[in-house]
Amino acid sequence: MNIKVAVNGYGVIGKRVADAIRAMPDMDLVGVADVATDWRIRSAVGRGIEVFAATDDAGTAMRAAGVPVVGILEDLLDQVDVVVDTTPKKVAATNLQAYQAAGVKSVFQGGESHTTTGHSFVAQANYATTLGRDATRVVSCNTTSIVRVLGALQDADLLVRARGVLIRRATDPGESHQDGIMNTMVPEASIPSHQGPDARTVLPDLDVVTMAAKAAHTQTHNHYWTLQLTRPASRGEVLDALRAAPESRSSAWPTASQP
Repeated sequence: MNIKVAVNGYGVIGKRVADAIRAMPDMDLVGVADVATDWRIRSAVGRGIEVFAATDDAGTAMRAAGVPVVGILEDLLDQVDVVVDTTPKKVAATNLQAYQAAGVKSVFQGGESHTTTGHSFVAQANYATTLGRDATRVVSCNTTSIVRVLGALQDADLLVRARGVLIRRATDPGESHQDGIMNTMVPEASIPSHQGPDARTVLPDLDVVTMAAKAAHTQTHNHYWTLQLTRPASRGEVLDALRAAPESRSSAWPTASQP
């Protein structure tokens, strides 16, 4: 029997999660919940996804705007085994009690703190520790990258410590008309930035310090690392360690003969 899944929040993260669930042969996307009335939630309707209102007030507004709402979040939770919460930062944590009351397992996005669920997840690093849990938190894209890359080097017994600079995009593309920066770079005031400590919620033994800044672009984040290795290692050894990691295998890694 397929796992029945709900997505609460159909924004930048939620729409991608919904697409991934629909592509899985052992999962069924029952529906998505949101409070929006604009093109974002209408795109879910266009894909044939059932839409639920996250709150009663949102349901009234959504119906008034012509969004075909089939119920509220509680109705959706009654039909699923697990909910993926991709609502905005600090909103998701307030939903945990509702998921617990409904007896539904929950997965949160990385904007929430580690303490929300007491467990943070990157499939490559700690899949086994997630089995049987009622809730977990998938760390952010930046933290996931840190865990995947540095964790691969750590697993190959190559890494002593890592010091990194993260240049983040200023805003999501769909929100660039509302906020962001132009012709400048804004460094974060504190060191370490949160990504290093966050990576240690997944890999506690990782010796990593990060600093971060946001730049005037809307696509990608860039990471620059200074690494101390356990021993002299060739370029090929480092690439082999990265290729060996199950979530890092990619034709994007050059071969040993490439520059």
